[in-house]
Amino acid sequence: MTDSNTRAAFVTGIFIFAGLSILGYLLGSSIIRFRQLERTVTVKGLSEREVPADTVIWPIQFSCAANDLAKLYDNLSRDSESILSFLKRNGFQEDEITTGAPVIVDKLAQQYGSGSRIELRYTASQAITVCSSKVDLVRRTMKNLIELGRKGIVFSGNTYENRPEFIFSHLNNIKPAMVEEATRKAREVAEKFARDSDSRLGKIKKAMQGQFSIRDRDKNTPYIKKVRVVSTIEYYLAD
Repeated sequence: MTDSNTRAAFVTGIFIFAGLSILGYLLGSSIIRFRQLERTVTVKGLSEREVPADTVIWPIQFSCAANDLAKLYDNLSRDSESILSFLKRNGFQEDEITTGAPVIVDKLAQQYGSGSRIELRYTASQAITVCSSKVDLVRRTMKNLIELGRKGIVFSGNTYENRPEFIFSHLNNIKPAMVEEATRKAREVAEKFARDSDSRLGKIKKAMQGQFSIRDRDKNTPYIKKVRVVSTIEYYLAD
């Protein structure tokens, strides 16, 4: 009885060992095939374009000073009317022009006990903003602003907030063509890699389109924009 049990256990062990060996071989073969199928290459495709800005926001800030508050407002109103007339003469419509509220500063109230003498007690600043699609007209008119400076208007537009802002707003019109170009360039790189590695390029495994960026071409030409997008694509490789 004992010998019979021993032989049965031995035979069962042989079958189990053989089964595990066969299963291990099959699993190993599957892993190898799986890894072969998972051979991939990841490439990037770039598309860039230079486009002209189609909208401009141009803040014109000016200031004046006086010892009498009523006189200050008179000067501010006079300068504001001069600027508005100048803009209309140069071809801008009323709906393209916005006049901001004046900001008045009383230097005497800000002295806090200082004994220094104040030449002009009140100062005022105001901004007139042009928002227009006439980008070339704005650029020409900016150069002619010196005409008002000669009449005594003091401009204070050197701060970052008062610089003209040029905008490109038609991105959707060029998006499809740029995505197509970036994808094509990515595939060209992938095909070259496949040739160099004695492989064939397969289907796309994964694709990711980067965000579009719009920047000034350079600091001297903010009215020319550089649009850029990068597509990242992973392809299968086959022998």
